[in-house]
Amino acid sequence: MIRDDSIASPKKLFRAAALPSIGNMIFVALLFVLTFNSGQGLLADGDTGYHIRTGQIILRTWQVPTQDPYSFHNPPLKWTAHEWFSEVIMAVIFELSGLTGVVLFFIFLLALTHWALYRSLRSRSDDIYLCAIVTLLATACSSTHWLARPHAFSLLITLGWCHLLDRFQYNNQNTLVYLPALMVLWVNLHGGFIIGLVLIGIYFAANAIHAFTSSGVKSQAYRRKAKTLLIVLFATFAACLINPYGLEILWFPIRVTSDRFIMDRVTEFLSPNFHEVLPFKYMLLATIGALALSRSALSLTEVTLVLLFSYMALYSARHVSLFAIVVSPILLKSLESIVNQLPTNFLQTYRRRVENLIAIDADIKGFVWPVGTGLLVASLAVAGALTYHFDDKTFPVAAVEFIKKERITGNMFNNDEFGDYLIFTAWPVYRVFMDGRSDMYGMKFGSDYLTVANAQRGWKGVLEKYKISWVLFDTQSPLSAALLEQSDWQPIYSDRVATIFIKKISANADLLERFPSLALANP
Repeated sequence: MIRDDSIASPKKLFRAAALPSIGNMIFVALLFVLTFNSGQGLLADGDTGYHIRTGQIILRTWQVPTQDPYSFHNPPLKWTAHEWFSEVIMAVIFELSGLTGVVLFFIFLLALTHWALYRSLRSRSDDIYLCAIVTLLATACSSTHWLARPHAFSLLITLGWCHLLDRFQYNNQNTLVYLPALMVLWVNLHGGFIIGLVLIGIYFAANAIHAFTSSGVKSQAYRRKAKTLLIVLFATFAACLINPYGLEILWFPIRVTSDRFIMDRVTEFLSPNFHEVLPFKYMLLATIGALALSRSALSLTEVTLVLLFSYMALYSARHVSLFAIVVSPILLKSLESIVNQLPTNFLQTYRRRVENLIAIDADIKGFVWPVGTGLLVASLAVAGALTYHFDDKTFPVAAVEFIKKERITGNMFNNDEFGDYLIFTAWPVYRVFMDGRSDMYGMKFGSDYLTVANAQRGWKGVLEKYKISWVLFDTQSPLSAALLEQSDWQPIYSDRVATIFIKKISANADLLERFPSLALANP
C-alpha cells in the first residue's frame, strides 16, 4: 500500500498543534516571568498613576491638556502631554479592569515585543540556536526598563520600524510605504518617535554616501534607494505633525535631551551603573567581541547604528532597551560569521543539529501554549487570584490614606517620586509641588526642589517662597531629619516610608492638637 504523505495523520496534526515552537516558548516563558515574578516591578515607577489620570481627563473632556492640572503652581505650568494616546489606552483599560489590567496589558505587550524580535531575527537567519540566544540576551538587557509606561509602545514600534527598513535595504521589498502611517500612531504614543526619523536619516545618509563612492549599477541602485528614503523621510516628517501640538511636538524630545539639569539629575537619564549586575554590559561586550572576531564586514548603516545606539545606551540608562532591539540583528550577523569559521567537523555536526531543529520547529504550527497561557493569566486576574498594586514599602500608601481621612489644607511639599502616586490616589483634593514630569518643571522648580529635599542652604526660604504649610516626604531623608529639629514644624504622621509634617503657624491647628509630635519611624 502506497502511503500518501500529503495527508497528515491525526497524531501529526495533534503534535503540530500542541507542541510549542521556539518562538512560542519564548513568548510563554516571558509571560510567566513577567506575570508571576516581575509583574509587581512594572509598578516600580509611580508615573503609571499620572498617565492613567491624564487619560481619564482626556476621555472626560475630549481635550488633550496644554496646562498642568496636578500641581498647585499658579499660573498653571505649560505642559506637553506628548503621550496622550498611550494615556487614553491606559485609562480605558483601567476603567475596565483596574490597575491589574493595566499591568497585564503591558506584560503582554513586552512579551509580544520580544517574541517579535525572535521572529524578526529568524527572518534574517536559519541559525535557530543563535536567534534564540541573541533574543534571550536582548530580553535580559532590556528587562531593566520593564515598566507599565508608554515607552513600551516605542520598543515594539522601533522593532517593526527597523524590520521594515532592513527589508527595503537588504531585500529590496517595498516596505517603506507603511512608515508614515505608523508614525502617525507613534508620535501620539510616545516621544521616542524621534528615533524613527533618525533611523530613516541614517539609512538615507549611508545610501547617499555609497551612491557617490560607487560606480555603475551599484551607484544607480544606491541612488534610487537614497531618493526613496528621502521621500519617505519627508512624508514621515509630515506625519509627525498629525498630533494635538503640531510642529511643537518635534522640539519636545530635543528640548528634553538638551536640558542639562534634567539629564544630569533624573535617574533614568543617567548612565548605567556598571558596578551592578547589568545584562547590558554583557551584551555590549558580546557585541564588541563578536565584531572583533567576525570576518563579516559591516555596512556603513550597521556601523552607524552600533556606534549611535551604544553611545545612547552608555549615556542614558533609558536607552538600553533600544540598544538591545537595534543591535540584535547586527550581533546575530557577526556571531553567524564566527560560527562559520569553526573547524569543519564541528561545523558539520552543528549544522545538522540546526537543520534538524528547523525541521521540527517548522512542523509546529499551533498556538495552544501561548493562547492557553494567556487565558490562564486572564482567568487568574478575573478570579482575583492575580492582582497588582503599588508597593507600600516604596510608595506612601498608608500616609495617603491618612491625609484622605484628615483634611489638610494649604500648599504641600512632597517627594517627587511620591508625586505621581499622590496624583493617582489623592488628586484633585490634593495638588503636588512636583512629580515625575521633570521636563515640565524644568530647572526653575527642580533646583528649588533639590534645595529643600537635601536641606541645603536656603531651604527654609524656598518653603516660604511657595507658602508651604505641610510636607509629605520620605522618612529617612535629609529634609525629614532637618524638619524634626525645627520648632515651628511638627510631625503628625510617620511610618517607614513617609512622614507628614505640619507647620505650627498654619490653618491646620486642629491637627496639631489631635496628633501630638511623633518620633520618626526607624528604617
